[in-house]
Amino acid sequence: MLSSKALGPAVNRFLAVGAVLTIGALSLTACGGGSSAPASGGASSAGKVGVSLIVKTTTNPYFVAMEDGAKKAAEGGNIDLKLAAGKSDGDEDTQIQAIENAISKGDKGILITPNGPAVVDAIKKARDAGLFVIALDTPPDPANAVDITFATDNFAAGKQIGQWTAAQLDGKKATIALVDLFSDKVVSVDYNRDQGFLEGMGIPTADKTKNGDEAKTGKYTGGKGGDYEIVGNQASQGAEDGGRTAMETLLSKNPNINVVYTINEPAAAGAYEALKAAGKEKGVLVVSIDGGCTGVNNVKSGIIGATAQQYPVKMAQLGVKAIQDLATTGKKPSTSEGLDFFNTGSALVTDKAVPGLTSIDTAAAAQICWGK
Repeated sequence: MLSSKALGPAVNRFLAVGAVLTIGALSLTACGGGSSAPASGGASSAGKVGVSLIVKTTTNPYFVAMEDGAKKAAEGGNIDLKLAAGKSDGDEDTQIQAIENAISKGDKGILITPNGPAVVDAIKKARDAGLFVIALDTPPDPANAVDITFATDNFAAGKQIGQWTAAQLDGKKATIALVDLFSDKVVSVDYNRDQGFLEGMGIPTADKTKNGDEAKTGKYTGGKGGDYEIVGNQASQGAEDGGRTAMETLLSKNPNINVVYTINEPAAAGAYEALKAAGKEKGVLVVSIDGGCTGVNNVKSGIIGATAQQYPVKMAQLGVKAIQDLATTGKKPSTSEGLDFFNTGSALVTDKAVPGLTSIDTAAAAQICWGK
């Protein structure tokens, strides 16, 4: 197995160049598109640049870290930062009200992690009013509903954990439980992670923008390849209690589940508790996406086999800086080459490295998890 210590300089280069993007790495160009954004205007308090950060919920530490990153970026600058959040993941109404508040206060820009498609009309209203709108973490549908998105490549992150899972199976049958985000609405972060995981496993997908329409049985081609069975998809709302309920439901359908994909680490923690309560935690591969400090510790302890680490603090810092630069220079941020968003990177985190699959171990990940 390869650890970060064994990889040495290679890991350091990976962390510096690939996964952990600094604010200085953001390329700013005078590209077009989106709302009109002159250098003047958007001052909301004592001549400061008004910025509203609207996250999905503060019950998830991921979005708390994002708020902390925005506050840090605003310190000592000419930024008047306002914070708002949905009452829960999926609460679109509270986010819509926060967007309307930002418009009425004359903010220069909005940073938002959209809770669902209903916020798109409110975002259009804000852009029509001259606000520059940046999505963080979750691209809206369509992607051009905002001026730009700073986010993880969620499909690539899902693919990483799928490839790792297939390799760990070593040719054994995969009996798979998919613990997704929503069942009542469609958001890109949900289907991109799910579908990326399946592609990483080597399981053919049908519509890549839809969860649950792939063949329920067949062959996976990742790793050594083998048979697979998908027990089902259950929504978790991205929460620990939702993950536990989802896992209980899936176990009732098939108690022989040996692979559990989860939308995020709170859902993974809940799924593990359900497995443990049923006496099924041994021999089950639980994989996830987030890379928070708690999640990294859960990888270290074996609760989660592998996770894909994201960088929400960087997303927020880059977003605040982009709006500040826009207000002072008139220049707009650009997307990553070949993508319709700015990719803030991800890293596969596991203590069971797979030859040929780039990863970092939990010791390295703990040094760069949220808030570090």
